[in-house]
Amino acid sequence: MARQAKSQKLLNIYHKLMARYGPQYWWPALEPFEIIVGAILTQSAAWGNVEKAITNLQAAKALSPEALRRLPLAEVAALIHPCGYYNAKALKLKSLAHWLGECYDDSLDTLFAGNTGHLRQQLLVIHGIGEETADSIILYAAHKPVFVIDAYTRRIIGRIGLTPDGNSYAAYQALFMNNLPADAGLFNEYHALLVGLAKDVCRRRPLCQRCCLRSLCRYYANLDAGSQDG
Repeated sequence: MARQAKSQKLLNIYHKLMARYGPQYWWPALEPFEIIVGAILTQSAAWGNVEKAITNLQAAKALSPEALRRLPLAEVAALIHPCGYYNAKALKLKSLAHWLGECYDDSLDTLFAGNTGHLRQQLLVIHGIGEETADSIILYAAHKPVFVIDAYTRRIIGRIGLTPDGNSYAAYQALFMNNLPADAGLFNEYHALLVGLAKDVCRRRPLCQRCCLRSLCRYYANLDAGSQDG
């Protein structure tokens, strides 16, 4: 598919999702460090459980790098117990807090002041932060234009018929970033809308008749052709 056609299809998908679901108002947090913590805690966890863990951290006055460094690992794990994998995630939070203190004196403004590529490289060095988590931090906490790729995005894009060559995280990310304006607000809403669609109708067993993208979707077209053949 030519670049112009690919760009137009991606924009059509976005506009249809926005018309159906409206603005998503992500990320649901008031300050950047809470967003960073949430990006780590939401790994393999439902957001409702992440909210419980964050509420526990807030109640214990532990939602800061300094407080996380001060608390024993076991206490951090107990506070974030609702979000699952709490021992592993506690270690990730402690690693993040120590890194922020040592490298940036706990200043997120200093951390976010550099360019996107450098920030991403820095975050990927931290224990427990992979590409999706790093990009969530960059987009939602630093407000820099990078597209977050998750399992929901892969599922939807694959069904629509836009799976990139290579099928890697970088390839999916390039699909969006090379064919859409580099706008943090657009990337924020687009990613959130894809998550909303995946949870609403584009599930493992999709509810295609209810989907606002079915006119653009190869998976649905094949289903429809199969039903007509039958």
